[in-house]
Amino acid sequence: MTRRLGGVWTVPLASPSRTGLVDQVIASMQQMISTHEWPIGARIPTEPELVAALGVGRNTVREAVRALAHSGVLEARQGDGTYVRAPSELPAMMRRRLAMAELRSVIEVRRAYETEAARLAASRRTAKDMKALERTCAARDTAWRAGDVQGFVDADVAFHLTVVEAAKNPLLSELYVAFADLTRDSVAAVIGPELRDDNYVDHSRLLEALRAEDVDAAMQATDCFLGEILPD
Repeated sequence: MTRRLGGVWTVPLASPSRTGLVDQVIASMQQMISTHEWPIGARIPTEPELVAALGVGRNTVREAVRALAHSGVLEARQGDGTYVRAPSELPAMMRRRLAMAELRSVIEVRRAYETEAARLAASRRTAKDMKALERTCAARDTAWRAGDVQGFVDADVAFHLTVVEAAKNPLLSELYVAFADLTRDSVAAVIGPELRDDNYVDHSRLLEALRAEDVDAAMQATDCFLGEILPD
């Protein structure tokens, strides 16, 4: 008998080993995440729904969810449900390691990732990507003019994530997810408690380079603004 789970028809799991069942449930959940049935930030089905869809007991589902939460893939929010935090254990492990890194180290690694992402995005971006880039860049500028620090930081991070997505390299996108929180922290650290002209980082050169599909200009623009914000 098949059941619906996250938009996909699934076959209830069966194994003589309890440990094997937990591993199968974990694999099924990871598949939902990797195929974007459960995108990053989405709330996963409730425990009863998972039990019904997979044909396993509550304890098996709880162990699987607990294991994925421990690895950083899922995040349980008291009274609200469980959410997808990372596409796999790899960025989750990276996030834990990066959380211990100094700001300079984080920006230097961002520089390597984002310069390559800009190079790829300039040659691979689609018209849809370009609209998303223009939208996030416009939101960034709107927040700046309004003096909205949090709004500016959020829009800036969204812009960088959009550039990486436009690179059309799934592994690069997956790894960069680990930088989302740290990118936010590094942007906030550079900006400070208020928006001032002397701490504004312009992304118009990068946007224009991506629009023109100019690979060299996109790389130079990215390397330049990330080099400017490196702490002394």
